[in-house]
Amino acid sequence: MAVEETTRRVTRRRVRTRADLLDAAFAVFAAKGFGRVSIEEVCEAAGYSRGAFYSNFATLDELFFALYRQRADLIAEQVAGALALDGPDLDVPAAVDRVSEVLLLDREWLLVKTDFLVHAARDPAVARTLLEHRARLRGAIADRLARAGGAAALPPALGGVESAARAVVAAYDGVTVQLLLDRDTGRARTWLGHLLTALLTDGATGTGSHP
Repeated sequence: MAVEETTRRVTRRRVRTRADLLDAAFAVFAAKGFGRVSIEEVCEAAGYSRGAFYSNFATLDELFFALYRQRADLIAEQVAGALALDGPDLDVPAAVDRVSEVLLLDREWLLVKTDFLVHAARDPAVARTLLEHRARLRGAIADRLARAGGAAALPPALGGVESAARAVVAAYDGVTVQLLLDRDTGRARTWLGHLLTALLTDGATGTGSHP
């Protein structure tokens, strides 16, 4: 029993250390920009040694991917939750309103993500890993669209749920670029609603909350 309790304590401590490093890295990346931050700075912000860092992550890239996975999972969960409220049928306009309301539009995260996209664009190995993460996000959205019965409601021009998921991610990417510049989250949510409605319904059906 003593060994088991010690193991549980070590596991809990390791989980806490990893979470602290991720939180600290997020704050430092957002403030200074990915590529301008050292492992030492992350450790200092988290209050841990380099040894603690290397017991959890091999590189800053690996740490970033852990951050990206958190946000990708959150976005997929937000979209899934909004779509799931329709049950077996999918009311696209209503779902678009819900998605636009809850979808993560965190400017600090967008700053970090944009910095890393530039970094990945110059490194094919990093780019491949980032593409894999984006593919998982699209897959989660496509899966929810399919399970919500969305295939029949989607415009034929989209070619099915896979293309619809790509359209959702592309709309999100486009709106967030504008948000980085004008800092207007409310406007970003409105435009996201416009774009998703146009993409997923051919613009034939509007939503009451959009002017």
